[in-house]
Amino acid sequence: MNIEFPSFSNIAHLCRKEWQSLLHDTVMIFFIVFAFSFSLYSQATGTSTDLKRASIGIIDEDRSPLSLRFADSLLPPYFGTVDTITQTEADKGLESAKYSFVLHFPTRMEADLRAGKQVTAQLLIDATIIGQAQIGAGYIQNIIQQELIRYFNMQDSAQSPVDLIVRYSFNQGRKTAWFSSITGMIQNITMLAILLTGAALIRERERGTIEHLLVMPISALEIVLSKVIANGVVILLATLLCIQLTIRLWIGVEIDGSITLFLIATTLYLFFTTGLGLFLGTISRSMPQMGLLFILIVLPMNLLSGGFTPLESMPEILQKIMSVVPSTNYIKLAQAILFRDAGFSIVWPEMVMVTVVGLMFFVYSTLRFRSFLERQG
Repeated sequence: MNIEFPSFSNIAHLCRKEWQSLLHDTVMIFFIVFAFSFSLYSQATGTSTDLKRASIGIIDEDRSPLSLRFADSLLPPYFGTVDTITQTEADKGLESAKYSFVLHFPTRMEADLRAGKQVTAQLLIDATIIGQAQIGAGYIQNIIQQELIRYFNMQDSAQSPVDLIVRYSFNQGRKTAWFSSITGMIQNITMLAILLTGAALIRERERGTIEHLLVMPISALEIVLSKVIANGVVILLATLLCIQLTIRLWIGVEIDGSITLFLIATTLYLFFTTGLGLFLGTISRSMPQMGLLFILIVLPMNLLSGGFTPLESMPEILQKIMSVVPSTNYIKLAQAILFRDAGFSIVWPEMVMVTVVGLMFFVYSTLRFRSFLERQG
């Protein structure tokens, strides 16, 4: 049995052809630049889980120094202007979405508190925006508790035998943009690596150059490797520029982890993504058809990989399935490296899983591509 080894000279020439073809595809170039710059910036800064300038109204039937202190403590940037309203205005404001929160202080609130009585204040919430409702309720509750402690000169130790001191690691400022930008970049790497490889194959078919490849003295493995290397280099270069220019310089994220280790892990992950793109390219007859398959396969994979939704929140059977998918392990190791400065000794299990499963799928896609070329011939 004769084993044909790929020619590095042929691969180099094919890579150059792939880069020249990509440079002439202005739409794809624009999409790459946009995905790793403006799109990422808008995703990081335009969406936030933090409470910002929430609208709140107060029904103050007590009119005591304590109730006024509560109102004065609801400050920006968490809350906007605090309006003093009536019960009728509160009902209309909640129905028209003018107010997200309405806080109702009963009469004789401060007097009853000084007398040692139990007092109940009511917080009405517009829960149509469930994230803001949950976060805002917690903020308001903590603010009122802290103001009560200061106003009556109470000590935390008198309220609880445990003094809890909270310290945040890896994102001390609790900036949503730090998490969103890194997660968005990881998702873009997956999508663009698949799209570039699949589009390169479909472009060959649409332009009729696939017949040229069939009559050239090159093997299917050389064609596959050239597409993987050429598009992989583009993705790695775009990733490096994204980290240095968009994430660090533009968004202002502090990355303490090893960029080199992250790029090595990304290189291993590209075997899976480019293999998946090659697979989609062989079963698609046009770019619109590939777009439909992309929606059916890649988007659910990204949503279930744990980037935005923790795996622990998913059904157990789904967790087991996604635990062997390379995208899930890649997100784990990428977040560990970039967020927590994890080294190879920590992320090697995920790197092994990404490499093994990725290479298996890459070999399968290569064999399928070879049969695809035989059918074309």
